[in-house]
Amino acid sequence: MPKTRANNLTINYDQQGTGEPLILIPFLAADHACYAFQVAEYARHFTCLSLDLRGTGETDKPEGVYSTELLADDVAAFMRAVGIQRAHVSGLSLGAAVGMWLAAKYPDTVLSLSLHGGWTKTDAFLNTVVEGWQVTAKALGSVPEMVIRGLFPWCFTPELYAARPDYIQSLADFVRSRPAQPLASFIQQSSAVLAHDVEAQLRRITAATQITFGRTDLLTSRFADRLKGNIRDSELVIFEGCAHAPLYEKVEEFNQKTLEFLQRHAGTRVA
Repeated sequence: MPKTRANNLTINYDQQGTGEPLILIPFLAADHACYAFQVAEYARHFTCLSLDLRGTGETDKPEGVYSTELLADDVAAFMRAVGIQRAHVSGLSLGAAVGMWLAAKYPDTVLSLSLHGGWTKTDAFLNTVVEGWQVTAKALGSVPEMVIRGLFPWCFTPELYAARPDYIQSLADFVRSRPAQPLASFIQQSSAVLAHDVEAQLRRITAATQITFGRTDLLTSRFADRLKGNIRDSELVIFEGCAHAPLYEKVEEFNQKTLEFLQRHAGTRVA
């Protein structure tokens, strides 16, 4: 696994494939491996660079206040450090929040933007849910166990639990197999989720943008119209029969529809 220094951090990342660069930004509490089901397909067409964000995986975990804007600054610095002037950018949930800040603050660096399960500004409902995750993580003393017991039910439909319990178990085993995020780092990262507010920046986004949600995503799907209405060059895709994580519930459909968008906006000359 390569590492690079950027924004006073040592950032860990994985690189696979060839073609135009595609930056994959993880979601809350996850490291770069969270896109394992996508990289296998995306890397046939793009150079995929999957990061460990500040506070996760093998990237540094400094003290202090984290914000989605700061995490976007980290990604921009990472791109400069590895010599990428422009890239396609994709993220789910927290990754989408970071991607919005990156595309708004550094518009010349983003070739296309893929926002999966994103939101514009944390509201009272989302605040209550995320604070509940913080309480659960503290009570269990384990971020991976909080993810499995607290986050999973928001990410997957009841129908998936009923029809494919072995698959849910395999995802839980996968979470437990990854480097565990320290509790303090989870509180810092989830507090960035609580403070997220990119609403006033959305009109600065100039990159072609794909916005996706699961039909039954209670966490963020209500933000679809706000995102679509404020990002000028955007399109909306809804995944039926999915909650907050279509990339795991409908892997083949998610990969096909997201890759089609990426390929449609590929071909721009990049350094």
